[in-house]
Amino acid sequence: MDLLRGLCAFPITPATPDGTVIEADLRRIVARIARAGVDSIGVLGSTGNYAYLPLDQRRRATRIALEAAGGRVPIIVGVGALRSDDAAALARDAREAGAQGLLLAPVAYQPLTPDEIVAHFRHVAEAGQLPLVIYNNPTTTHVTLDHALLARLAALPHVAGVKMPLPASGDIAAEVAALRPLLPPGFVIGYSGDWGCTRALLDQADAWFSVAAGLWPDDTLTLSCAAGAGDATGTRLAEERFQPLWALFRRYGSLRVIHAAARMMDLTEADPQRPVLPLPDSEHAALRAAIRAIDA
Repeated sequence: MDLLRGLCAFPITPATPDGTVIEADLRRIVARIARAGVDSIGVLGSTGNYAYLPLDQRRRATRIALEAAGGRVPIIVGVGALRSDDAAALARDAREAGAQGLLLAPVAYQPLTPDEIVAHFRHVAEAGQLPLVIYNNPTTTHVTLDHALLARLAALPHVAGVKMPLPASGDIAAEVAALRPLLPPGFVIGYSGDWGCTRALLDQADAWFSVAAGLWPDDTLTLSCAAGAGDATGTRLAEERFQPLWALFRRYGSLRVIHAAARMMDLTEADPQRPVLPLPDSEHAALRAAIRAIDA
């Protein structure tokens, strides 16, 4: 599905310490992404603090983002929640607000059986009635979606793509080749983990779900287009400027780094939602250098 292919930019959701979305900041961030012409914008993903925001503020963030994008770029909304009924309600609300797609992480406290995971996705997909991306992120959700379970989920109505973590083996080409026969024709396979996603595109993945594109949409789009076209040399040259940022992402997690970068770029004063703490002050000089490298 073309809606889900290419570069999907994931912005932060600036919010006060009590979880109230800062409307002006979110509008500013989403509007500058939309102007760059990325393929889609993913609001309320992990970078968007979805797991830490009250449900009413998640609905509010969806409406703000849609208004700020102004129809220029499709909006995909993260609707993951512990309770299936909450996730389904968020999915319905996103569709009614005008979203074009959904992203569902199977968040769990109690361990979930494969049948429970399938029932959860079916319930949310039926409620949303929009193209839905499976968010496969066992590090944060504590739910592991193996290839067999992904195949079951992909067969559900409205489920149209998957957002994969970078494989521990580092062999993305092998993973994509193994997944293709298990999934319906045209099913979108995308990756997150910015430092490995150009490799994923070069290895025939369909999408890059990018944290960096939430702040540097133009530069990241250039990088995505080079990799998507199979230009390995152009990709390597364009990506050199991002290497200091990727190093910080790997060391501290992209959520902390990207919030600190947004503050340095005067886009917001918001920090991550507690209990997540901001990037240590000792790393601010390295982050400023990383920003300068991208802007060079």
